Amino acid sequence: MARLSVNIDHVATVRQARRTWEPDPVRAAAEAVAGGADGITVHLREDRRHIQDADVARLRESLRVPLNLEMAPTPEMVAIALATRPETVMLVPEGRHEITTEGGLDVHALRDRLRAVIEPLRSVGIPVSAFIDAEERQVAAAASLGIAICEVHTGPYAHAFHAEGTLGPRAAALLDDVQRTGQQIIAAGMRFNAGHALHLENVAPLARCSGLWELHIGHAIVSRAIFVGMRAAVAEMRALCSSP
Repeated sequence: MARLSVNIDHVATVRQARRTWEPDPVRAAAEAVAGGADGITVHLREDRRHIQDADVARLRESLRVPLNLEMAPTPEMVAIALATRPETVMLVPEGRHEITTEGGLDVHALRDRLRAVIEPLRSVGIPVSAFIDAEERQVAAAASLGIAICEVHTGPYAHAFHAEGTLGPRAAALLDDVQRTGQQIIAAGMRFNAGHALHLENVAPLARCSGLWELHIGHAIVSRAIFVGMRAAVAEMRALCSSP
């Protein structure tokens, strides 16, 4: 049964649209945990378009489940992670003009730069995760750097599922890519996570991937919560993540 870490970034997106104090991401996190979330994920972006530094600090103080901090591999973000001490740090690529993360981190090409980011985090006991595309060379590079967790980018699978309207041939092939990469991650001694663009219709086939430890899902849950509330939205997704 895959664990579910709920990304609450877009609760903060609504708040920042008015530069006000509500809705509060910390309260959203509490509701998500009440609905069955096994962890909470936030992405502190360099441009602070949604989650703010104060949100991360308050979440760290209040959460009783693991906090996963997504961040770009920069000195500023390393300093924040060292001060905050989340349970895990996930390194992601980041572009100022993108709407959301558009692909995996090229760990293979950035090995030298990433080593200087990873070592300070590992030295204080913070496990490091990398958000990667389903490529064997990315898995090998992550393992060589001592990365503990690889989260496989499921966007290609999700987009194919949407285009076909079901688990059609293209989506099934891309799901196989995720599963194969997951087995490579496990064989290399790392934990296999997955996420991006997952929702109620496409999550169940992916949740059945062998060896999958955790799914990270945000936008679909926050969107659903508008209509049914955060607890119910998380409970619905949690049930699908654990379906046989």
